[in-house]
Amino acid sequence: MSAHVPTLSIIIPALDEAEALPRLLEQLGPARERGAEIIVVDGGSRDATVALAEAGGARVLHAERGRARQLQAGVDASTGEALWLLHADSDIDPFSDQHIVWSLAEYGRLWGWFSLRLDSRQWLLRVVARAINIRSRLSGIATGDQGIFVLRRALQRIGGIPQQPLMEDVELSVRLRQLGPPEVLLKRITTSARHWQRRGVLRTVLLMWRLRLSYALGGDPDDLAQRYRASSGR
Repeated sequence: MSAHVPTLSIIIPALDEAEALPRLLEQLGPARERGAEIIVVDGGSRDATVALAEAGGARVLHAERGRARQLQAGVDASTGEALWLLHADSDIDPFSDQHIVWSLAEYGRLWGWFSLRLDSRQWLLRVVARAINIRSRLSGIATGDQGIFVLRRALQRIGGIPQQPLMEDVELSVRLRQLGPPEVLLKRITTSARHWQRRGVLRTVLLMWRLRLSYALGGDPDDLAQRYRASSGR
């Protein structure tokens, strides 16, 4: 008897992503043709994000700004048995959706993520991406850039997306890890290196190490979010 292949909803939180979003939605075209539901949750964009999302065939929702709130709004409105939490600046393989549903069906996992690549040829950023992949495999904790996917029933068991202003991806991984080990796909997902390049690669790496360590030691996510915003001058 063959394993049940879950239906898939793809949830994309967005804020002023008019430059990156159209490419992603074009790449998701084959997934949509295979029946995947695509939801873009806008957090108050002031550019053409909403219009481009609608033109790209996505269902558009509006939510209060904040990745955790936007993701949960998308989860609440979605219908799929499996959920793919995808950043708007991701670059994906056209068969990524099939890799997700097949891996969940065949291996009995409840959740997982993709291996990460950064869209830069800079050697230091290649090292950063490799270090992220190694760290994630060893710790069982992924970042949102790695395209976390999860069965709806597993997400419901942990109470949904952790509603906090920073490290929601880390907390989500910690809670899901308690339910079972992740499925880590060798297929890579490419994400924009803009956040590292804007602040400076070494500065960003050191900042995130400090924030993750502070969080692991019980730091308050609100305080950590203020430190993160201060580092970018926002």
